[in-house]
Order: sequence, then structure tokens, then C-alpha cells
Amino acid sequence: MDTKPVLPALDPRTVPARKSTGYPTEAFRAMVAGRGKQALGDALGLANFGVNLVRLEPGAYSSLRHWHTRQDEFVWILEGEITLITDQGEQVLGPGMCAGFAAGVANGHHLTNRTSRPAVYLEVGDRLPGDGANYPDPNVDLQVRSTRSGYQYQHKDGRPYE
Repeated sequence: MDTKPVLPALDPRTVPARKSTGYPTEAFRAMVAGRGKQALGDALGLANFGVNLVRLEPGAYSSLRHWHTRQDEFVWILEGEITLITDQGEQVLGPGMCAGFAAGVANGHHLTNRTSRPAVYLEVGDRLPGDGANYPDPNVDLQVRSTRSGYQYQHKDGRPYE
């Protein structure tokens, strides 16, 4: 079948991968170098939840370890192996496995690719207004808060990053 899909259908290969991050320091940005996100939900015009197809290169992190104040998160591993790191420890997830993170539960989490091959997963989160994120690791002086002008990265004491 060589026909090009028409919305509401979509070929994910046509959605460009975003490799940037809003993290405010070079050290934070370096941790997620090697992560590419294809915003499938945005490409499909979804407003109530986001869907990203994420590719993690070897050694890359999905994010800094965090938890959301209002947003539920869900990931489903499609290809490769990913290590899930939470407050309870580490576990390896492979294709077909999934994980979910309930809003407001203070369980810092992120994914990392410790293999020599890329890994791919689907990431789904709601878009409730007023969400924020806390970064519990002591060496990460960061939090995200919702402001009138959008989300703002701040130090843990509330000072904005300049």
C-alpha cells in the first residue's frame, strides 16, 4: 500500500523529531542529548493529551528524574531495552512492557538507554493546566512551575533561571 494517509491518519515518519529541551543549563541539556521526540499528538491536533514517539540513543536519558504535580504519564516500550529508574530502584523494560506515573505521586522517575542500540517508546501525558514538576535528586537544583506566561524553570528555592 503506497497511498499517503490523510488526517486523521498519519505516518509517524513524516513528523520531524525535536531534539531540543527547555532545560536551563548545559549540564541538564547534556543528559538528554540523544533523545528525539516526534510530537504525534500535536501533528494530529490533539488538545487534551500529548503523544510522543521517543527515540533514545545509547547513553541518553528521557529526562532528569522528576514527578508531575497534575499530569499522569504513561510509556510503552516498542523497541530495544530501557532502564526505568524510580525511588524504588531500577528495572529493565523491553518491547511490549509499559509503565505509568500518577499525577501528584512523589516518585521521581526517568528512563535511560544503557544498551548499545537505540530504543523507541511511546509517551503519553495529559495536558491539565497548572501542572508542575519536581526534580528530587539533591544534585539537580530544578523545579518547573506554571506561570501566567507559560512554564518556568526555577531553582528549588523558587528563583527563576536567568
